[in-house]
Amino acid sequence: MKRFFIALAAFLVAGQMAIAEGQVHRVAIHVDQSDPKVQNMALNNAVNITNYYESQGDTVVIEMVAYGPGLTMFIPGKSAVEARIATMSLELENLTFAACGNTHRKMSKKAGQDIPIMDEAGIVPSGVVRLIQLQEDGYAYIRP
Repeated sequence: MKRFFIALAAFLVAGQMAIAEGQVHRVAIHVDQSDPKVQNMALNNAVNITNYYESQGDTVVIEMVAYGPGLTMFIPGKSAVEARIATMSLELENLTFAACGNTHRKMSKKAGQDIPIMDEAGIVPSGVVRLIQLQEDGYAYIRP
């Protein structure tokens, strides 16, 4: 009988360990500066976070949200990180990019024409509201 309880305890502990493995982590990365160093740091964060969790047997979902001056990272021809975003979007399936619609409309109005956004980025109505939604959905918040 004692062996039965030991075996049962070992089975339950192993089951709890299996549940703990393979967690899904969610991260929102906030970019609101046009500084290429900040934008590169945000992209570095995405790579480092992905590498860490994958090495642990976990997965991570990352959304990078840009608004205000940070939206320049998604503007073709003006982005200092355009090539890197194009490459990363192919290499990291867990990474998405969100461009603030409010900022985009204001920039387009000021320019007198629609400002293009990189194909890799989707436009959300509001970058700030998107960050709130992600945090309410359990995303960890990172601002490089």
